[in-house]
Amino acid sequence: MTPQALFRRVAIAEAVTWALLLFGMFLKYVTETTELGVRVFGMVHGVVFVAYCLVTVLVWVDQRWSLGRGLLGLVAAVPPFATIAFDVYAERRGLLSPTWRLRSHEPASLGERAASWLLRNPARGAIAGLVAVVVLTGAALLVGPPG
Repeated sequence: MTPQALFRRVAIAEAVTWALLLFGMFLKYVTETTELGVRVFGMVHGVVFVAYCLVTVLVWVDQRWSLGRGLLGLVAAVPPFATIAFDVYAERRGLLSPTWRLRSHEPASLGERAASWLLRNPARGAIAGLVAVVVLTGAALLVGPPG
């Protein structure tokens, strides 16, 4: 999977889960019919939020984004649907290459070495990504909901 495709899929998934969470909030606070939507869609959104942040960091390192662009990519996960806008921004500015740079270039830093290992070992990288999502989601659950 290319950086473009992976980033776009996760950005869209993050926006879709935002929509589902907003729908759940509508049911809970406006119609006062059920809290189930917030519970279910809130958890789904949280998991996809964490996955989006991890993918953003991987792409940031691989594509050599500046600090500002990388942070903007992460902050885009906070407002509803902003990940889509950031994806369009990144595409228009050529920030998403069709190939992974670190699969063919030697890594220069510790972060690049880690990203390179993940990209050169896709099965292990996918498992490491899933474990990271589970661990970070678990940590977030321990901390508690926002607010």
